[in-house]
Amino acid sequence: MTYNFKETMNKKERLAPGHRMCAGCGGTIAVRNVLRGLHEEDQAVICNATCCLEVSTFMYPYTAWEDSFIHTAFACAGATLSGVESAYKVLKKKGKVDENYKFIAFGGDGGTYDIGFQSLSGAMERNHDLVYVCYDNGAYMNTGIQRSSATPMFADTTTTPVGSESNGKPQNRKDLASIIADHDVPYVAQTTFIKNFKDLHTKAEKAIYTPGAAFLNVMAPCPRGWRYPAEKIMDVCKAAVETCYWPLFEVVEGEWILNYEPKKKLPVEEFLAMQGRFKHLFKPENEYLIEEFQKEVDRRWEALLKRCK
Repeated sequence: MTYNFKETMNKKERLAPGHRMCAGCGGTIAVRNVLRGLHEEDQAVICNATCCLEVSTFMYPYTAWEDSFIHTAFACAGATLSGVESAYKVLKKKGKVDENYKFIAFGGDGGTYDIGFQSLSGAMERNHDLVYVCYDNGAYMNTGIQRSSATPMFADTTTTPVGSESNGKPQNRKDLASIIADHDVPYVAQTTFIKNFKDLHTKAEKAIYTPGAAFLNVMAPCPRGWRYPAEKIMDVCKAAVETCYWPLFEVVEGEWILNYEPKKKLPVEEFLAMQGRFKHLFKPENEYLIEEFQKEVDRRWEALLKRCK
């Protein structure tokens, strides 16, 4: 698959403007650029679990989606889209449908890492020809910034509030891309908004046009939940990649491929310092917490390097 930036950016928008998402929202940036992976002659069925994205882009009778759209419950995106994809294959075989459709589910980390994990796991294990995209903003942002299993260690959320008895969330973030890769699906990738978006664009097209199940984990920063100025989103994403907190990799038919290795791996505090949810870590008495965070980043990075040989 050849990549042409100008052609990719000139494709028609499949998520129309005028929706109700926050200014600078990482979720809509993720959606618009994933959908650029679709070939212009193909149509799509979009399934969206309940989340910020759903409640802000589809408010009956109004929708921002240019393709067919299904809102499903928090736990059901994987199962719902599996059923639609199966029905399409039957209708196509019987000659009742001529158009080419692709099937794409979007969910936040609540509907992907946690509440929707069982139906996601089932769809991946059955190898339905669909793509599940998690726009990972690291918490239940839609309902008030509660912690999820995607929330990083020591983050300040409304259910892991920082105070005299707490340093934020005590657990590490779940490594969901690795878990889905262990389902032995054809394609898994982790990406974010970096440089000219080539990494996201190419991985989206690969995921959509790889036969069988595919999973994309897209780090999609939330300015409200992460507490950074909205215009700094690209700086936050770059810091996540350059510190190796959020490595760029893909798993193709079981082969792990590292897409980017920083020339000089930056200390993780350069990523943490940008975000208000981690400001407590920079008190003199909490320096050891940054050291713990760094050790976990280093451990996961070394494990990834071994997997990618």
